[in-house]
Amino acid sequence: MKRLELLGLEDIGDVGLGDSIGRLICDACLRQRIELTDDDVLVVAQKIVSKAEGRIVALEDIQPSQRAIELGRELDKEPALVEVILGESRRVIRTGGRALIVETHHGFVCANAGVDQSNVGPRQVTLLPKDPDRSAREIRKEIHERARKNPAVIISDSFGRAWRIGTVDVAIGIAGMQPIKDERGLKDRYGYRLKAAVAAVADEIAAAAELVMGKRDGVPVIVVRGYDIEKREDGSAQELHRPEAEDLFR
Repeated sequence: MKRLELLGLEDIGDVGLGDSIGRLICDACLRQRIELTDDDVLVVAQKIVSKAEGRIVALEDIQPSQRAIELGRELDKEPALVEVILGESRRVIRTGGRALIVETHHGFVCANAGVDQSNVGPRQVTLLPKDPDRSAREIRKEIHERARKNPAVIISDSFGRAWRIGTVDVAIGIAGMQPIKDERGLKDRYGYRLKAAVAAVADEIAAAAELVMGKRDGVPVIVVRGYDIEKREDGSAQELHRPEAEDLFR
C-alpha cells in the first residue's frame, strides 16, 4: 500500500541570526523521538531560513525612491515596503489593484519579491534567502554531521497562482533530490506513450507539507516520509523556472 506521512516538528522556537537550522531540526527530532532516515524529505519554511541568515529589514531604515513613492500611491502600499520589493527585483512584471508582480534576482516570478511582513517584528520584513539552493545544501550538511543521515531538503515559500485563487507552497531551494519527475516517452497502463508527463514533484511535496505546517501554528519544518526519491543528487529550484521564451503570458 502506498503511503505518505507528514510529521510536523514543533517547539523549534524563535530563530535568530546565526542559528543552525540543521541543529534545531535534529534537536526537535530528538525531543519528538523522530529518527530521521536517508529516505526522508525535510520541508523547511523559508521564514526561519531567512531569519537565521539575517535577511530581515527594518522599514524605518528605508528611504523610498520616487518610483517607490509613485508605485506605493498607485497600489496603496507603503513606499518603504515598495522600495524593499524593488530592491529584491530584476524587473516589475505586472501591477494592478494592490498587486506588485515582479521577477526576483533569483528568477522567481511572484508577488512582492517574496518580501513578507508576517511572523516577524513590527515594522520589519523578511527577504528570501540570497541563494536558497545553497541554504538547502547547508542544512542537509549540518544534519548529516549531527545525525549521520542524508534526508533531502526543500525550502518552501507560499506563492500565488495566476489563474487560481489562493496561495500554494512551492520549492524555492532544493538539496538531495531532483525537483522534476519527467516521464515523457514512457507508456501508461494502456500503452499510450506519455507526451507531457513532467511533474514538479518538489513543489508537490512543499504544497503537501504546508497542510501540516500552516501559517500560524509554529510548525516550520515537516518530515515527509514515504516519497520514493528516484535520484538522490542535488537538483536546483532554478530548474522549475519556465524559460521566458516558452512563457505565453509574460
